[in-house]
Amino acid sequence: MIKTRTGEVIVTNEKQNKLLEKMYGSVLGRVMLKTLTAPALSRAAGKFMDSRPSKLLIKPFIKRSGIDTSQYIMSGFRSYNDFFTRVVKPEKRPVDHTPEHLISPCDSKLTVYKISRNSIFRIKGSRYRVSDLLQNEFLAKRYCGGYCCIFRLEVDDYHRYCYIDSGSKTDNTFIAGELHTVNPVALARYNIYKRNSREYTVLHTDNFGDVVQVEVGAMMVGRIVNHHGEYSFARGEEKGKFEFGGSTVVLLFGKDSIVPDADILRNSAEGIETVVKYGEKIGRKY
Repeated sequence: MIKTRTGEVIVTNEKQNKLLEKMYGSVLGRVMLKTLTAPALSRAAGKFMDSRPSKLLIKPFIKRSGIDTSQYIMSGFRSYNDFFTRVVKPEKRPVDHTPEHLISPCDSKLTVYKISRNSIFRIKGSRYRVSDLLQNEFLAKRYCGGYCCIFRLEVDDYHRYCYIDSGSKTDNTFIAGELHTVNPVALARYNIYKRNSREYTVLHTDNFGDVVQVEVGAMMVGRIVNHHGEYSFARGEEKGKFEFGGSTVVLLFGKDSIVPDADILRNSAEGIETVVKYGEKIGRKY
C-alpha cells in the first residue's frame, strides 16, 4: 500500500503487477529474466532511448502515466531520455532550507527502518544486509543503531535527486550487478538491492553526520548519472539523475543523527510506503 502525507491511499498499477508476478513466479519467466536483466541488453535499450526515434514514445507515455506536464520544463527534448530526465520547474519543488530539517532527496515512495545489530532488513518480503548493499563490512557496522531510508522511484516520478544537506563527499563507488525492476513484486522473489547495479558515496553533512547515499539501478537502467566525484555541495543542489526505468535511492544514517517524521515511521511499521517529494521535510536532526 502507498499513502500520501495527508493519508490518501494511492492505487497501484494492477496490470503491471500481474505481469511481473507471472515473470518472477514461473520457471519460464525467470529464464526470460536472465536475458532481460543482462547489462548488455540494458545498455542497448539505453542507446535506443538516447536516439531521436525514441521521441515517438514520449506522448504515449505521458498519456498512459497521467503525468502532469505543467510541473516540468517541456521543451528541447532530443530523445526519450531527455524527456525522462526532464527538469522540474523550481517553484514546483521548493527545498526546505531549515538546517535542522531532514529533506527527501527525490520524488519517491519512502519506507524507513531502524538498523538492527545484525543489519538485516525485510522489505516487501526480501531480506538483505547493509554489508551486502555496500560490499563493505567495516562501513556497514558504523550505521548500527541508525536508520535506513529507502526511496523507491517509479517510471512516472521525477528522476533527478539532490543533496540532503550541505557538506562534502568522497568519490563514488560503483558495484556491478544484474538489473532487476524495483517493483515490490520483484522484491518478493529476489534480493533486489543485493543483485542490482548500484553506486554509493559517503556524504559528510553539516547537520546529520556521515550519511551513506546509494543509488540503485533497475531493469532497463544502464546508467546512474552522478554529477560529482569528490566535491563540496549545498543542500538542495542536484546530485544526479537516473535514466530510463524505475530506480531507488537508499540513505544510511548513524545512531542518534536523525528523527524521521512520525507518519513515515508509522506507515513503515505497517508495511506502507509514504509518497514524498524532492526537497520536502521528512524528519529532523536528533
